[in-house]
Amino acid sequence: QVQLVESGGGLVQAGVSLRLSCAASGRTCSSNGMGWFRQAPGKEGEFVAAISWGGSNTYYADSVKGRFTIYRDNAKNMAYLQMRRLKPEDTAVYYCAYSEGGRLTWTMTSYYWWGQGTQVTVSS
Repeated sequence: QVQLVESGGGLVQAGVSLRLSCAASGRTCSSNGMGWFRQAPGKEGEFVAAISWGGSNTYYADSVKGRFTIYRDNAKNMAYLQMRRLKPEDTAVYYCAYSEGGRLTWTMTSYYWWGQGTQVTVSS
């Protein structure tokens, strides 16, 4: 069983940066694809970014492309989402997740293990 814990969220002003972290425990996740998703109040969850098991392939939602960077440190069983130039529309609960396979995927149903989420609120 894998446990995921996100951290790094908070209340910030538009334009600043935040880095979210996702700590995995219970087993090594170095062979699993990893992704970040978010859910804003009153909206459905949406894909943010994904990374393949080795970190060589990444994919981003158009809304965050060029502002967010996903990366991972398999030696530490950690993954990160560096968020820059934050906007009020980035306000959401952010979730990290790992898939059972190693490939990059943006499909929510492909992800098997999920964290509890961390709140990011961006004020204008």
